[in-house]
Amino acid sequence: MNYFKNKIVWITGASSGIGEALAKQLDKAGAILILSSRNVQELQRVRASLTNPESWILPLDLASNDTFEQHAKQVIEKFGKIDILINNGGISQRSLVAETSLSVDQRIMQVNFLGTVALTKAVLPYFLTQGYGHIVTVSSVTGLYGTPFRSSYAASKHALHGFFDSLRAELHGKNIAVTLVCPGFVRTPITLHALTGDGTPLNIMDKGTSEGLDVDVFAKKMLYAVSKQKNRIIIGGFKEKFGVFMKRFFPSLFDKLIVKISVR
Repeated sequence: MNYFKNKIVWITGASSGIGEALAKQLDKAGAILILSSRNVQELQRVRASLTNPESWILPLDLASNDTFEQHAKQVIEKFGKIDILINNGGISQRSLVAETSLSVDQRIMQVNFLGTVALTKAVLPYFLTQGYGHIVTVSSVTGLYGTPFRSSYAASKHALHGFFDSLRAELHGKNIAVTLVCPGFVRTPITLHALTGDGTPLNIMDKGTSEGLDVDVFAKKMLYAVSKQKNRIIIGGFKEKFGVFMKRFFPSLFDKLIVKISVR
């Protein structure tokens, strides 16, 4: 994909799962990568698998958004520009509302929504100054409809849609693309790290995730959509896409179905 050749691409959540798969495929496409997450050891492992010697590790915690302006400045000082920001980092949830502490709700919103917004705001001035850029945010089909066991996760993803749809409209005519990517079930470790009601990780791979789309297949589909500067793309299996269809066109029927369909 020529769209990514020699582009400076900053990826959050790059230490595993979708982020790692994106990094490897972008490396093959000739991109120069900034790899960010909290796990430095895993970032080093991913970096060692890449071929481009210019790709760089920049540890970052999405819950610590007061550091993001400095991080963005570091990237500009090193590379002189940023072409694409891929907001991929985040945490999932597997708990009922009645069993979830408010602190867990707050953490999910802080990381998934506010962290993503803060990093985007740190990068946006450089995009405006250089006169181009591409903001890519990995949301979820739960950004389009809520399901049991994911109340705050769904809320955080719905919030991302509202924010980035608004941002896209504001950036009209400024040569800055905004793409929202909505995965369904993808085979990644996300479920293992999903927060339960008391904030501890689930440490179980649920059935839906284990039977989900292969992560490399997902990454290829996602990067193709990004290269075409799509506004939004849904990537998943029949069940997830059917849910989006029903929620949009038959919301009352969807409400009856969602309580019966397994979402784990």
